[in-house]
Amino acid sequence: MKRITAIAAICCGLAAVPQIVVAQTQAASTTAANPLPSPDKDFVQAASMSSSTEIDAAKLASKNSSDKDVKSFAHHMMLDHTKLTMQLKMAAPHGVTVPKDNSDQAVLDSLKNLKGKDFDTAYIQKVGLQGHEQALTAFKKQISDGQNADLKKAAQKALPTIEEHYKMAQDLAAKKGVTQ
Repeated sequence: MKRITAIAAICCGLAAVPQIVVAQTQAASTTAANPLPSPDKDFVQAASMSSSTEIDAAKLASKNSSDKDVKSFAHHMMLDHTKLTMQLKMAAPHGVTVPKDNSDQAVLDSLKNLKGKDFDTAYIQKVGLQGHEQALTAFKKQISDGQNADLKKAAQKALPTIEEHYKMAQDLAAKKGVTQ
């Protein structure tokens, strides 16, 4: 009976919204026995949001872009950010939840109805350039202020990849005539 009720609630959309909100607010949550310092919680939230947004935006690019360079960049981002998400999950201490999908919905909403060159320009600006600038800030902050050694090490290991992505985004922007 519980299964039927849960299925009915999900089908009707009654359970979906509260669960999404709960999942997002519990990002980087900890058990009482294993509290995570605030800088580390902030990093887990920022890093997971960054990668999740990259992955979801790359999926949009595969549909909404008609430019082979943009699609290639997006595909590269999807592969690398999937790996980075797995590395973050492995570095997270026991009891810490790394959100599976906590994309920046405002960024995705601003892209989803765009097509062709309009999409490409917005994607390069918001995801390629601004998204990687924010990620660089979060990873550098974790390296300098983080208190959890494993998360700090994960940030140090991932930083060169994030820097490479930002450089790739800058090169793509220059090639396509996109300014920030």
